[in-house]
Amino acid sequence: MNTFGLVQIGLILLCTTTMSSLNCNHLPLQQRKVIENSLQLLDKMGKKFPHRCLREKMSFRFPEQVLKPKQKETVKMAIEEIFQHIFYIFSKNLTLAAWDGAALEQFQNGLYHQIEQLEACVTKKQTQYFWIKEINRLKLKKYFQKIDCFLKDKQHNLCSWEISRAEIRRCLQLIDKAMRKLYN
Repeated sequence: MNTFGLVQIGLILLCTTTMSSLNCNHLPLQQRKVIENSLQLLDKMGKKFPHRCLREKMSFRFPEQVLKPKQKETVKMAIEEIFQHIFYIFSKNLTLAAWDGAALEQFQNGLYHQIEQLEACVTKKQTQYFWIKEINRLKLKKYFQKIDCFLKDKQHNLCSWEISRAEIRRCLQLIDKAMRKLYN
């Protein structure tokens, strides 16, 4: 390979790194937009919360402390983990949900895109954040397992999906609130 070819490759790598860095600098704004859009799509997916489902209400208790660390990286890692769990839950056995399919697909695509952005931008400083990340990961896993078990116990019926949709809405609102505190 000649020198000119090496210079071209170097320029491409420099541009790619710069573009990636710029995208990461705008991550908080992107996340806010994704959350705002996700909340709108959650509303659009289904209709009003069915009154008959009020009897089945369940408290999942979101572990809010995972969004309160002082390090921005730790919060970003928690948000990435949350989005992955939400994506997983909303990617399975939705036949009884009776939701707007286009809105659901947009919701899933938005989450997937944001997960990819976070994976690219979150610094993987394993030694510095390992224990905090691991503790938070376990708390989040337990929280989302409760939702998943609830759906399974109710055989993914309409009410279980509506209750889960309401809980995910609350979860996204908590992320938005934490991000506003962190980046303002």
